[in-house]
Amino acid sequence: MSTIKGFILLAVKNKHYNCFLKKDTKLPMILMSDALKATIDIMDAPKEAIKIRSSYNLASESFSPEEIASLIKKYDPEFTISYEPDFRQAIADSWPKTINDTEARQDWNWKPDNDTKKMVEVMYTNIEKLYKEKSLKVEE
Repeated sequence: MSTIKGFILLAVKNKHYNCFLKKDTKLPMILMSDALKATIDIMDAPKEAIKIRSSYNLASESFSPEEIASLIKKYDPEFTISYEPDFRQAIADSWPKTINDTEARQDWNWKPDNDTKKMVEVMYTNIEKLYKEKSLKVEE
């Protein structure tokens, strides 16, 4: 599994995640709720505030597998992680570590509601609940 959802699903199910990236590989992410919020915010912004007509960058957070694992351990101290980088490491290394969204923040006051800590809290507690109710299947 190669998503944050997959990472947390396996943490809940197995109390272990075998990561395909190095522990300190940072990648930019955004929660869907923040992406939707940004869409509504830009549509609601005054016309004169929108200075870029092609597109705006949006940023929320950048984090590493090690940072996510550390946050998961707050919900499950038994959770462990191992690192075995594979071909996906080269892909991750080619991506930016952060995204500059200065124009969106300046022009129409873009600001995400979530951060990495909140993302893990929301995802872990909801995934754990669904998994325990057996309404969420985990395929490895």
